[in-house]
Amino acid sequence: MQEYENLKRLVEEIEADINKAQGGNKAAGTRVRKQMQVIKQAAQDVRNTILELRSSD
Repeated sequence: MQEYENLKRLVEEIEADINKAQGGNKAAGTRVRKQMQVIKQAAQDVRNTILELRSSD
């Protein structure tokens, strides 16, 4: 499922900034918050795809 692969990629990409933000880097924290909004939408896309699959049965 392409939507799920996209979600995994987004989570992997943010890992370095999460570590930087935990170290006190405020700019990295801002990038993490922005990326989390993108991840939230990607998770919703996965959810919608699953619902479509379920309703097509």
